[in-house]
Amino acid sequence: MKAAIIGASKEALHTIKKAREYGLFILALDGNAKAEGLAQADKGLVVDIANENAVIEALRAEKPDFVLTVPIGRYLTTTGAVNDALGLPGISRNMAELCTDKFKFHTRLSRMGLRNCRCYAVNESENAGSQEHDLPETSWKTVSGHGRELQSPENPALTYPAILKPRYGSGSRGIFMLSDREQLEEALSEISGESYVLEECVSGEEYGVDGAITGRGFQMVLLRKKENTPPPARQAVGYSSVLPGDDFRQQVIDYMGQVTECLGLTECLIHADIIRGESGPFAIELSARPSGHNLHNLFTPLCTGVDMAEEYIRYRMGLPYDFAPRETKSMLIHYFDMRGKVMNVPDRKEAAQAIDAGLAAWECNISPGEELRPVSDGHSLMGRGYFVLEGEGADFLKEQAGIIKGLFL
Repeated sequence: MKAAIIGASKEALHTIKKAREYGLFILALDGNAKAEGLAQADKGLVVDIANENAVIEALRAEKPDFVLTVPIGRYLTTTGAVNDALGLPGISRNMAELCTDKFKFHTRLSRMGLRNCRCYAVNESENAGSQEHDLPETSWKTVSGHGRELQSPENPALTYPAILKPRYGSGSRGIFMLSDREQLEEALSEISGESYVLEECVSGEEYGVDGAITGRGFQMVLLRKKENTPPPARQAVGYSSVLPGDDFRQQVIDYMGQVTECLGLTECLIHADIIRGESGPFAIELSARPSGHNLHNLFTPLCTGVDMAEEYIRYRMGLPYDFAPRETKSMLIHYFDMRGKVMNVPDRKEAAQAIDAGLAAWECNISPGEELRPVSDGHSLMGRGYFVLEGEGADFLKEQAGIIKGLFL
């Protein structure tokens, strides 16, 4: 059997490795000839994955049996387009677009009362708003340009704080946290060349969800509580597992079942960011692919015993599969979010001896004397490495993480 992987960055290596263990012939595509996944695949094709027609024609000649998704941003839509064109199982282009276009994502969910906040599309060109003219009256109308009124005919009020963020793709890049109209005007003057969405900020703690949708419906594999940097970046610097017995866990399972059904998602892995709000779970964004940042390939399997990539491969191959957690351990993954000059770089043994928790995984790419700047986005953080701790309770593990980080400064 042949499996295609669209987007062959380092994040694709785990899925490629697992697929080859099952004897699949792997076709990997990426526009970067130096992408690590191209060399690890049975056949690597240098194709711009933003060009849907080029990818479709390249894979039409190769005749894959299915596409395996890996952590990717905006061009998840190419996977959907390939599935549509070649009649392959998995997400459609429409499903992928609902995941990668934050305004359409909001509009679909708000119709069903699953996302209750005001959201506006802010476009670069004067005529960009016309492409949303067919949305229902209950959606928030599109506006464009610096200085234009951001109003809906039904309700002109916008409640602050508000968030201005790129409309397409994923991640925490280019986000503005706004406390008033003046800050909004300043932010609008800074954005160019890209469409944005402006929405009211929903307060509450942030969580991440790993899950899958098969013929059995939605299954949550792991719920992770986030530790974020302060606004405006709010970059995740750590995740702790949420154990069975937490009331919010069942709320998320029920809510995500409704959300995925509303979006029409079928036969895919999913990753979502949600808020624990006063009225229950609130979806920030969701994508029909596995989580990155060493979550789906490392942290989730360590916590639950479920390798999502492997189980999905088994599902696609017609083999027995099971996304139900074998167990859920109390664990924390933390990235090196320190700032300042590095005075010492401990090895794994030194770090393990300094703490009372178990050190389940360790990768450190920091050098002595390095000046660590404040974390602004995922790119500035992930290259430094990570560590995974196991022990009783999230508070205890967070304290232990602080001990490890203190060894560097």
